[in-house]
Amino acid sequence: MRTTIRRLGVVSAAAAAAVAVTATSASAHHCYVPMYSLSAPASSNWFVISAETGADLIFGYQAACDEAADAGYDALRAEGMPVGIKIFEKMTIGDPKGTERIPTPNGANGKGLEYFGAGSTLADEMVEAWIAGADAYDC
Repeated sequence: MRTTIRRLGVVSAAAAAAVAVTATSASAHHCYVPMYSLSAPASSNWFVISAETGADLIFGYQAACDEAADAGYDALRAEGMPVGIKIFEKMTIGDPKGTERIPTPNGANGKGLEYFGAGSTLADEMVEAWIAGADAYDC
């Protein structure tokens, strides 16, 4: 029973942490691209936040062991969720003049470009699911 309560607390706190991840990014940019693989080529033009990094940087949550971190990513993949997000650092995609307009009505549908201003919660859900999967693993 105590483990279940602890896990619920971690998941709730993870949701708050994910909001902080997206709010920090949103202050400079208003959109992001979900990543379904962390093995894509690296580029200095993109700021990449993996689910694990987001949980650590914002919430201070670290998986108890490498296998738990892997279990977090397995949980994301099982749900068809991204394993990270990337934000273009040079300008806002779709709004290079900074007008804060959302050029598509699909800016919060979990497919393609996601907009913080459109109410996208995908990054929040990603961090929450990763923490739940990692925390459920016994090291």
